[in-house]
Amino acid sequence: MDRFEAMAMLVQVVESGSLSAAGRLLRVPVPTISRRISELEAHLGTKLLVRTTRRLSLTDSGIAYLSAARRILEQLGEAEKEAAGEYTTPKGELIITAPLMFGRLHVLPVIADFLAQHPEISVRLLLGDRNIHIVDDHVDMAIRIGPLPDSSLVASRIGSMRTVVCGSPALFGRHGEPRRPEDLQRLPCVSFDLLSPSPLWQFQDRSASPQPVEVAVAPRLVVTTADAALEAAIMGVGVTRLLHYHTTRAQEAGKLKLVLADYEPPPMPVHLVHAERGQMPLKMRRFIDFAAPRLRERLAATQSE
Repeated sequence: MDRFEAMAMLVQVVESGSLSAAGRLLRVPVPTISRRISELEAHLGTKLLVRTTRRLSLTDSGIAYLSAARRILEQLGEAEKEAAGEYTTPKGELIITAPLMFGRLHVLPVIADFLAQHPEISVRLLLGDRNIHIVDDHVDMAIRIGPLPDSSLVASRIGSMRTVVCGSPALFGRHGEPRRPEDLQRLPCVSFDLLSPSPLWQFQDRSASPQPVEVAVAPRLVVTTADAALEAAIMGVGVTRLLHYHTTRAQEAGKLKLVLADYEPPPMPVHLVHAERGQMPLKMRRFIDFAAPRLRERLAATQSE
Protein backbone atom coordinates (compact mmCIF):
# COMPACT_ATOMS: atom_id res chain seq x y z
CA MET A 1 0.00 0.00 0.00
CA ASP A 2 1.23 3.47 -0.93
CA ARG A 3 0.44 5.37 2.29
CA PHE A 4 1.06 8.79 0.74
CA GLU A 5 -1.44 7.98 -2.01
CA ALA A 6 -3.97 6.73 0.56
CA MET A 7 -3.48 9.88 2.67
CA ALA A 8 -4.04 12.08 -0.38
CA MET A 9 -7.21 10.19 -1.24
CA LEU A 10 -8.52 10.50 2.32
CA VAL A 11 -7.88 14.25 2.35
CA GLN A 12 -9.60 14.69 -1.03
CA VAL A 13 -12.63 12.63 0.06
CA VAL A 14 -13.09 14.78 3.17
CA GLU A 15 -12.58 18.06 1.29
CA SER A 16 -14.92 16.99 -1.52
CA GLY A 17 -17.58 15.59 0.80
CA SER A 18 -17.99 12.24 -0.95
CA LEU A 19 -16.14 9.38 -2.59
CA SER A 20 -17.72 10.09 -5.97
CA ALA A 21 -16.72 13.78 -5.93
CA ALA A 22 -13.18 12.84 -4.94
CA GLY A 23 -13.09 10.24 -7.72
CA ARG A 24 -14.05 12.85 -10.30
CA LEU A 25 -11.36 15.27 -9.12
CA LEU A 26 -8.65 12.62 -8.84
CA ARG A 27 -9.84 10.75 -11.95
CA VAL A 28 -9.76 7.52 -9.99
CA PRO A 29 -12.62 4.96 -9.82
CA VAL A 30 -14.66 5.14 -6.62
CA PRO A 31 -14.02 1.44 -5.75
CA THR A 32 -10.27 2.14 -5.89
CA ILE A 33 -10.57 5.08 -3.49
CA SER A 34 -12.78 3.05 -1.15
CA ARG A 35 -10.30 0.16 -1.20
CA ARG A 36 -7.29 2.41 -0.50
CA ILE A 37 -9.00 4.01 2.49
CA SER A 38 -10.06 0.59 3.82
CA GLU A 39 -6.46 -0.62 3.48
CA LEU A 40 -5.27 2.47 5.36
CA GLU A 41 -7.78 1.82 8.15
CA ALA A 42 -6.68 -1.83 8.34
CA HIS A 43 -3.02 -0.76 8.53
CA LEU A 44 -3.80 1.70 11.35
CA GLY A 45 -6.17 -0.67 13.12
CA THR A 46 -8.86 1.97 13.51
CA LYS A 47 -11.82 3.41 11.66
CA LEU A 48 -11.25 6.82 10.06
CA LEU A 49 -14.50 7.41 8.17
CA VAL A 50 -18.11 6.60 8.91
CA ARG A 51 -19.87 6.14 5.57
CA THR A 52 -23.64 5.96 5.12
CA THR A 53 -25.82 6.29 2.02
CA ARG A 54 -26.45 9.96 2.84
CA ARG A 55 -23.32 11.34 4.44
CA LEU A 56 -19.70 10.86 5.31
CA SER A 57 -18.08 11.88 8.59
CA LEU A 58 -14.78 11.46 10.40
CA THR A 59 -14.32 9.48 13.59
CA ASP A 60 -12.27 11.03 16.41
CA SER A 61 -9.28 9.05 15.17
CA GLY A 62 -10.03 10.24 11.65
CA ILE A 63 -10.02 13.90 12.71
CA ALA A 64 -6.58 13.55 14.32
CA TYR A 65 -5.20 11.51 11.41
CA LEU A 66 -6.55 13.92 8.79
CA SER A 67 -4.76 16.84 10.46
CA ALA A 68 -1.49 14.91 10.53
CA ALA A 69 -1.97 13.72 6.92
CA ARG A 70 -2.46 17.27 5.66
CA ARG A 71 0.69 18.38 7.45
CA ILE A 72 2.71 15.44 6.10
CA LEU A 73 1.48 15.93 2.53
CA GLU A 74 2.28 19.63 2.71
CA GLN A 75 5.79 18.86 3.94
CA LEU A 76 6.19 16.27 1.19
CA GLY A 77 5.09 18.81 -1.39
CA GLU A 78 7.59 21.34 -0.07
CA ALA A 79 10.37 18.73 -0.16
CA GLU A 80 9.53 17.87 -3.76
CA LYS A 81 9.55 21.54 -4.74
CA GLU A 82 12.93 22.02 -3.10
CA ALA A 83 14.34 18.92 -4.79
CA ALA A 84 12.99 20.14 -8.14
CA GLY A 85 14.79 23.45 -7.66
CA GLU A 86 11.76 25.71 -7.11
CA TYR A 87 13.59 27.48 -4.26
CA THR A 88 16.65 28.20 -6.40
CA THR A 89 15.04 28.71 -9.84
CA PRO A 90 11.70 30.38 -10.66
CA LYS A 91 9.80 27.47 -12.21
CA GLY A 92 6.73 25.27 -11.69
CA GLU A 93 2.98 25.89 -11.55
CA LEU A 94 1.38 28.79 -9.70
CA ILE A 95 -2.27 28.49 -8.64
CA ILE A 96 -3.91 31.91 -8.30
CA THR A 97 -7.52 32.79 -7.53
CA ALA A 98 -9.34 36.09 -8.09
CA PRO A 99 -12.89 37.48 -8.35
CA LEU A 100 -14.46 36.63 -11.69
CA MET A 101 -14.60 40.00 -13.47
CA PHE A 102 -11.61 41.52 -11.68
CA GLY A 103 -9.55 38.51 -12.65
CA ARG A 104 -10.59 38.73 -16.28
CA LEU A 105 -10.12 42.49 -16.61
CA HIS A 106 -7.06 43.11 -14.44
CA VAL A 107 -5.30 39.97 -13.22
CA LEU A 108 -5.26 38.10 -16.54
CA PRO A 109 -3.36 40.85 -18.45
CA VAL A 110 -0.74 40.97 -15.68
CA ILE A 111 -0.38 37.18 -15.76
CA ALA A 112 0.01 37.23 -19.55
CA ASP A 113 2.92 39.70 -19.25
CA PHE A 114 4.43 37.66 -16.40
CA LEU A 115 4.34 34.41 -18.39
CA ALA A 116 6.05 36.09 -21.32
CA GLN A 117 9.02 36.86 -19.06
CA HIS A 118 9.13 33.50 -17.21
CA PRO A 119 8.96 30.58 -19.65
CA GLU A 120 9.51 27.95 -16.91
CA ILE A 121 6.49 29.06 -14.87
CA SER A 122 2.89 28.10 -15.65
CA VAL A 123 -0.25 29.51 -14.01
CA ARG A 124 -3.63 28.05 -13.19
CA LEU A 125 -6.06 30.96 -12.72
CA LEU A 126 -9.21 30.13 -10.73
CA LEU A 127 -11.89 32.79 -11.23
CA GLY A 128 -14.98 33.02 -9.03
CA ASP A 129 -16.81 35.53 -6.88
CA ARG A 130 -16.84 33.27 -3.81
CA ASN A 131 -13.59 32.92 -1.91
CA ILE A 132 -11.63 29.70 -2.25
CA HIS A 133 -9.86 28.44 0.88
CA ILE A 134 -6.18 29.01 0.19
CA VAL A 135 -4.73 26.25 2.37
CA ASP A 136 -7.38 23.54 1.98
CA ASP A 137 -7.65 24.05 -1.79
CA HIS A 138 -3.87 24.25 -2.29
CA VAL A 139 -3.91 27.75 -3.76
CA ASP A 140 -0.65 29.71 -3.88
CA MET A 141 -2.07 33.24 -3.98
CA ALA A 142 -5.38 35.06 -4.04
CA ILE A 143 -6.75 38.51 -4.76
CA ARG A 144 -9.19 39.49 -2.00
CA ILE A 145 -11.49 42.51 -2.16
CA GLY A 146 -12.86 43.60 1.21
CA PRO A 147 -11.73 43.49 4.85
CA LEU A 148 -9.62 40.45 5.68
CA PRO A 149 -10.61 38.30 8.65
CA ASP A 150 -7.92 37.62 11.23
CA SER A 151 -5.90 34.69 9.93
CA SER A 152 -2.39 33.41 9.36
CA LEU A 153 -2.44 34.67 5.76
CA VAL A 154 0.24 37.12 4.64
CA ALA A 155 -1.32 40.12 2.89
CA SER A 156 0.10 42.82 0.62
CA ARG A 157 -2.28 45.73 0.08
CA ILE A 158 -2.48 46.69 -3.59
CA GLY A 159 -5.20 49.33 -3.46
CA SER A 160 -8.84 50.01 -2.67
CA MET A 161 -12.15 49.75 -4.44
CA ARG A 162 -15.25 51.97 -4.34
CA THR A 163 -18.75 50.57 -3.97
CA VAL A 164 -21.00 52.47 -6.39
CA VAL A 165 -24.66 52.73 -7.34
CA CYS A 166 -25.47 52.93 -11.01
CA GLY A 167 -28.26 52.66 -13.54
CA SER A 168 -28.95 53.17 -17.22
CA PRO A 169 -29.64 56.69 -18.57
CA ALA A 170 -32.95 55.36 -19.95
CA LEU A 171 -34.02 54.19 -16.48
CA PHE A 172 -33.18 57.55 -14.93
CA GLY A 173 -35.01 59.24 -17.79
CA ARG A 174 -38.18 57.38 -16.80
CA HIS A 175 -37.87 57.53 -13.00
CA GLY A 176 -35.49 60.40 -12.28
CA GLU A 177 -32.10 60.17 -10.61
CA PRO A 178 -31.91 59.44 -6.87
CA ARG A 179 -30.53 62.39 -4.90
CA ARG A 180 -30.40 60.68 -1.52
CA PRO A 181 -30.12 56.97 -0.59
CA GLU A 182 -33.77 56.98 0.55
CA ASP A 183 -34.81 57.72 -3.05
CA LEU A 184 -33.84 54.15 -3.98
CA GLN A 185 -37.02 52.95 -2.30
CA ARG A 186 -39.06 54.34 -5.20
CA LEU A 187 -36.82 52.85 -7.90
CA PRO A 188 -36.59 49.29 -9.25
CA CYS A 189 -33.37 47.68 -8.03
CA VAL A 190 -31.14 44.78 -9.02
CA SER A 191 -29.23 43.07 -6.21
CA PHE A 192 -25.94 41.16 -6.55
CA ASP A 193 -26.33 38.82 -3.59
CA LEU A 194 -22.62 38.42 -2.83
CA LEU A 195 -22.10 42.18 -2.44
CA SER A 196 -25.56 42.85 -0.96
CA PRO A 197 -26.70 39.66 0.81
CA SER A 198 -29.38 41.54 2.76
CA PRO A 199 -32.09 43.96 1.54
CA LEU A 200 -30.31 46.75 3.44
CA TRP A 201 -27.87 48.79 1.31
CA GLN A 202 -25.35 50.73 3.40
CA PHE A 203 -24.25 54.29 2.64
CA GLN A 204 -22.43 57.05 4.47
CA ASP A 205 -23.51 60.69 4.57
CA ARG A 206 -20.08 62.33 4.62
CA SER A 207 -21.53 65.81 5.19
CA ALA A 208 -23.50 64.86 8.29
CA SER A 209 -22.09 61.89 10.19
CA PRO A 210 -19.59 59.06 9.78
CA GLN A 211 -22.30 56.65 10.89
CA PRO A 212 -23.61 54.34 8.13
CA VAL A 213 -27.00 54.99 6.60
CA GLU A 214 -29.04 51.86 5.83
CA VAL A 215 -31.76 51.85 3.20
CA ALA A 216 -34.13 48.93 2.72
CA VAL A 217 -34.61 48.14 -0.97
CA ALA A 218 -37.00 45.64 -2.55
CA PRO A 219 -35.08 44.19 -5.52
CA ARG A 220 -37.01 43.38 -8.68
CA LEU A 221 -34.18 41.01 -9.57
CA VAL A 222 -31.54 39.18 -7.49
CA VAL A 223 -28.55 37.64 -9.29
CA THR A 224 -25.51 35.65 -8.22
CA THR A 225 -22.78 37.25 -10.37
CA ALA A 226 -21.59 40.80 -10.92
CA ASP A 227 -21.73 40.25 -14.70
CA ALA A 228 -25.45 39.52 -14.50
CA ALA A 229 -26.16 42.55 -12.29
CA LEU A 230 -24.20 44.77 -14.68
CA GLU A 231 -26.07 43.53 -17.76
CA ALA A 232 -29.43 43.87 -16.02
CA ALA A 233 -28.62 47.47 -15.10
CA ILE A 234 -27.56 48.24 -18.68
CA MET A 235 -30.86 46.78 -19.93
CA GLY A 236 -32.75 49.12 -17.61
CA VAL A 237 -34.13 46.46 -15.26
CA GLY A 238 -33.14 48.54 -12.24
CA VAL A 239 -30.52 50.40 -10.29
CA THR A 240 -27.74 48.18 -8.97
CA ARG A 241 -24.82 48.39 -6.54
CA LEU A 242 -21.45 47.08 -7.68
CA LEU A 243 -17.74 47.59 -7.22
CA HIS A 244 -16.40 50.45 -9.32
CA TYR A 245 -14.29 48.32 -11.65
CA HIS A 246 -17.41 46.40 -12.71
CA THR A 247 -18.89 49.54 -14.22
CA THR A 248 -15.94 51.33 -15.85
CA ARG A 249 -16.37 50.14 -19.43
CA ALA A 250 -20.13 50.58 -19.41
CA GLN A 251 -19.66 54.13 -18.08
CA GLU A 252 -17.20 54.96 -20.83
CA ALA A 253 -19.68 53.67 -23.43
CA GLY A 254 -22.49 55.79 -21.98
CA LYS A 255 -24.51 52.74 -20.98
CA LEU A 256 -24.42 53.41 -17.24
CA LYS A 257 -24.38 56.44 -15.00
CA LEU A 258 -23.12 56.56 -11.40
CA VAL A 259 -25.32 58.21 -8.79
CA LEU A 260 -25.14 58.95 -5.04
CA ALA A 261 -21.37 59.44 -5.14
CA ASP A 262 -21.55 61.67 -2.03
CA TYR A 263 -23.02 58.79 -0.05
CA GLU A 264 -20.59 56.02 -0.96
CA PRO A 265 -19.29 53.92 1.94
CA PRO A 266 -15.53 53.92 2.55
CA PRO A 267 -13.62 52.12 -0.22
CA MET A 268 -12.85 48.46 0.43
CA PRO A 269 -9.20 47.33 0.63
CA VAL A 270 -7.77 45.03 -2.03
CA HIS A 271 -5.00 42.59 -1.06
CA LEU A 272 -2.77 40.00 -2.65
CA VAL A 273 -2.61 37.22 -0.05
CA HIS A 274 -0.84 33.91 0.43
CA ALA A 275 -0.34 31.36 3.18
CA GLU A 276 2.46 31.92 5.65
CA ARG A 277 5.42 29.66 4.96
CA GLY A 278 9.00 29.44 6.13
CA GLN A 279 10.58 29.53 2.69
CA MET A 280 8.78 30.92 -0.35
CA PRO A 281 9.33 29.30 -3.76
CA LEU A 282 10.99 31.70 -6.18
CA LYS A 283 8.03 31.46 -8.58
CA MET A 284 5.82 33.06 -5.89
CA ARG A 285 8.35 35.75 -4.98
CA ARG A 286 8.83 36.64 -8.64
CA PHE A 287 5.07 36.86 -9.20
CA ILE A 288 4.50 39.05 -6.14
CA ASP A 289 7.33 41.40 -7.13
CA PHE A 290 6.01 41.55 -10.70
CA ALA A 291 2.25 41.68 -10.11
CA ALA A 292 1.85 43.87 -7.00
CA PRO A 293 3.08 47.18 -8.52
CA ARG A 294 1.20 46.56 -11.77
CA LEU A 295 -2.04 45.78 -9.98
CA ARG A 296 -1.57 48.90 -7.83
CA GLU A 297 -1.27 50.98 -11.01
CA ARG A 298 -4.37 49.41 -12.54
CA LEU A 299 -6.40 49.94 -9.36
CA ALA A 300 -5.24 53.53 -9.01
CA ALA A 301 -6.24 54.22 -12.63
CA THR A 302 -9.66 52.62 -12.05
CA GLN A 303 -10.30 54.69 -8.92
CA SER A 304 -9.39 57.96 -10.67
CA GLU A 305 -11.74 57.39 -13.61
